[in-house]
Amino acid sequence: MIKVIHDITHRMFRDPAGAMQAGSPVLLTLLISGEPPESKLYLKIQSDKGGQIRTVPMHETVSPDPSFNAWTASYTPSGLGLLWYWFELRTEASPAWSEGADNGEAEEGSEPLLIGCDSQTHQAAILDSPHAWQLTVYDPAYPDPDWIRGGVFYHIFVDRFAKAGPPVRMGGKITRSDWGGEPVWEPDPNGEILNNDFFGGNFAGIREKLPYLADLGVTCLYLSPIFEAYSSHKYDTSDYLKVDPMFGDEAGFTSLCEEAKALGMRVICDGVFSHTGSDSRYFDIYDRYGDGALHHPDSPYRDWYYFEHDTWQSWWGIKTLPRVNKEIPSYQKFITGKDGVIRHWLRAGASGWRLDVVDELPKAFLEKLTAAAKAEKNDALILGEVWEDASNKIAYEERKDYFEGDKLDSVMNYPLRRGIINYVREGNAFGLAETMEIILAHYPMRVVHALMNILGTHDTDRIITALAGQKLGPDAGREEKAAVRMDADEWAAGIRRLKIAVVLQMTLPGVPCIYYGDEAGMEGYNDPFNRRCYPWGHENKEIQDWYRRVIRIRRESDLYVDGDYRAIAAHDGLYAFERTKESADGSGSSHSSGGSRSIGGLRRQITVTNCSPQHQVLPLFGLWRDLLSGVTVCDEAIVMPGQAMILAPV
Repeated sequence: MIKVIHDITHRMFRDPAGAMQAGSPVLLTLLISGEPPESKLYLKIQSDKGGQIRTVPMHETVSPDPSFNAWTASYTPSGLGLLWYWFELRTEASPAWSEGADNGEAEEGSEPLLIGCDSQTHQAAILDSPHAWQLTVYDPAYPDPDWIRGGVFYHIFVDRFAKAGPPVRMGGKITRSDWGGEPVWEPDPNGEILNNDFFGGNFAGIREKLPYLADLGVTCLYLSPIFEAYSSHKYDTSDYLKVDPMFGDEAGFTSLCEEAKALGMRVICDGVFSHTGSDSRYFDIYDRYGDGALHHPDSPYRDWYYFEHDTWQSWWGIKTLPRVNKEIPSYQKFITGKDGVIRHWLRAGASGWRLDVVDELPKAFLEKLTAAAKAEKNDALILGEVWEDASNKIAYEERKDYFEGDKLDSVMNYPLRRGIINYVREGNAFGLAETMEIILAHYPMRVVHALMNILGTHDTDRIITALAGQKLGPDAGREEKAAVRMDADEWAAGIRRLKIAVVLQMTLPGVPCIYYGDEAGMEGYNDPFNRRCYPWGHENKEIQDWYRRVIRIRRESDLYVDGDYRAIAAHDGLYAFERTKESADGSGSSHSSGGSRSIGGLRRQITVTNCSPQHQVLPLFGLWRDLLSGVTVCDEAIVMPGQAMILAPV
């Protein structure tokens, strides 16, 4: 029986183990046993662009295990994008096997054994049609906005976070005086949900709360859309160059950015460029502006939209959100030009953009958008909303190639959110470890260190509800979601689980993002129940204090800026990993640095969590102190059910 091993998470098999720089070699090694005598192995590499396949002969090398033979090959990619690779085993028994004329090509008609990645086990296997391994090749010269590394995002839904000053009243909009009341969720008499109730959150309110955010440890505010729009959520833009009057004005936005910067925080905007609102100066469904696309065939915005007889294409079938044609040069110039939307708000004080449904932006448009941002501020941060593995995303029949080095700095880390919830609620440690392995194998490290690691967003259930609330079925309606509240037992479980989730979020590679109010213990299912008002004066202090404590540990150590990651346990509900970094002086001396000590020139801290119903034991070497509890352990850590530890060597 032939056995094969190729572990992409280990540099013994793939060096570098993750994404690779264009023009640099990758060394690939396969261990094999039980193969017939006189066998030969070949590396097969296929470019995602064009589909051409390169065959590279492999050579025997010293094996780390005497029961296996080791074969290795080196390959240096010249272009950017994705490569797919697998191995071929050829024997004398294979018909017409040959090294070919120049690069190991097999003669036509040969039937080699194919070695690839089993899609179920993710291990190397001999298969009839193997799933190839992925190599991501990126441009190493891409400017890296390293100011976000080691920081903490805070996601603010502006209308619901904090208010200051007199309320703004506008026609067609409901101004609420009951801060903390239930957002309107029932349809109107026409069956429409208008999202037109406002609680008064504004820039002035955010400015008043900046000291709180600085004390929490936040370094970057991510604001939901701030531009003029009809709704409270503002994803139906009316005017990209004007702040919504309910929130303030452009001067108020600039003041917010300046005051935040004085406290060590930056601000990024939410860019919604796949669609506009129907009640906008561009589409103008009510003909308010006189030159909107709907009523004026000669409108300068007419070709921005997809008109079909007497109707138009809309975003996901929502008629109030007409879909924009991003290929139109005038639209591209409006967004990405020298005086366009992207550069305008960077000049006004923003430090970057989060791009809504970025997969709906064509690659060429996204390249122009990013180039405009970098031209205005070379350290501008460009993040994309992607719900899957962003490295190989295909949307609208186009491979997105986000990480080549000309499109995105990083993305929202929805796969990690799913992995953390599944682990903390169900105990699936292996699944979370596997999620991390895929991210580290597919994403460039510059992307990894800037990932927006979310637990909750304006599109998801509140994290404490996701971890301990009732699991409502897919057909649950808004009436049911509005009525359900967590009971005392669910709250107790939710707090325990949330503490573990926060420790993971704050210590795994990437940048944690707190959805406003999660640190205060807000509960609720998805929109609009995850968009209630921040409960000022009624926060859950236990949860809030835990966030502060764990963020302080994060901010005190540069291990969480760009330290390496390695899983050391992922079984039976036990998940542990270490973050490591070489000492600044490169010596083997022991010295403190943000709570970690150097051992043999390598500084390290270990996060260990237990989501099983029984205690677990993690073997260690030497003395370690739990930075959360202050307890010191020797040679092993006994981790109780529901416990999290952040261990630093003593």
